[in-house]
Amino acid sequence: MRGNAPTGEAVELTPDQRRVLRRDGAAVAARARELLPDEFVVGSELIEHPNGIQATVAVRSPGGGVVSAGFSLGEAEDPDDLAREIAAGAALEAKNTPDRHQPTAR
Repeated sequence: MRGNAPTGEAVELTPDQRRVLRRDGAAVAARARELLPDEFVVGSELIEHPNGIQATVAVRSPGGGVVSAGFSLGEAEDPDDLAREIAAGAALEAKNTPDRHQPTAR
């Protein structure tokens, strides 16, 4: 996590901290998956960002739009709230994305 060190240099996560962050990301993704219909694809991974390693949870709506959120170690104070926010964003994205296939005239 950059910016948390007094000199602004990158702070590497220990293997245990990486496991905790990966577990938190998986928990948020699992809860978001429970809240959404099966047509939505939900996943999580750890990603190196300029301000450090973050867990990122992404949801692809049936219309193809993606909603994602990232958080650092200790930032996901209430994973259930974060999962609800991501699920709501994905549902809104699906609602606002027009169908990719135009109806065929008969």
